[in-house]
Amino acid sequence: MEKSLRSDEEIARAIVGPAELLDSSIALTEYDPVWPRLFEREATRVHAALGARALLVEHVGSTAVPGLAAKPRIDIVLGVFDSSDEGSYVGRLEAAGYALRIREPDRNEHRMFTGSDPEVNLHVFSNGCPEIERMLRFRDHLRVDEDDRRLYEQTKRSLAERTWRYTQHYADAKTAVVEEILARGR
Repeated sequence: MEKSLRSDEEIARAIVGPAELLDSSIALTEYDPVWPRLFEREATRVHAALGARALLVEHVGSTAVPGLAAKPRIDIVLGVFDSSDEGSYVGRLEAAGYALRIREPDRNEHRMFTGSDPEVNLHVFSNGCPEIERMLRFRDHLRVDEDDRRLYEQTKRSLAERTWRYTQHYADAKTAVVEEILARGR
């Protein structure tokens, strides 16, 4: 698993602003039924900020899977016409209270914003990007497959106990089990 962790240099290239060192374990909480309502509130904020520019707004990640423990941070995937055209959406999202934190042109033109009330990771891709489909397929599979949901949660709990330099390293360490589950979910 360690081999798939991003280097400090890769993280530094992607981060907008200073890198936030974690140097700690990951705090997971039990599933909270308020998470879908928090997502709906954020989706309304995104739609208000972008209007028709928001082509897709979906709740993804562990907080989108009932019964799954998670970091208490709402993950959202946003599809826009062209995620590399930052001028069409960045200023509007920043005015709505989100901060651009990640820019990854070499990873499907991924951009990520954070929000703080509630804690949010807003992932932006060009609509139709295969990564959007992958995130939705993973979420949908975990919602219906109890065995894979349990496997994923056990993996997350085990990894969460370790000390991670960056939160991204924890996310990277889950890649193998995510790919395994996605392969079964096809």
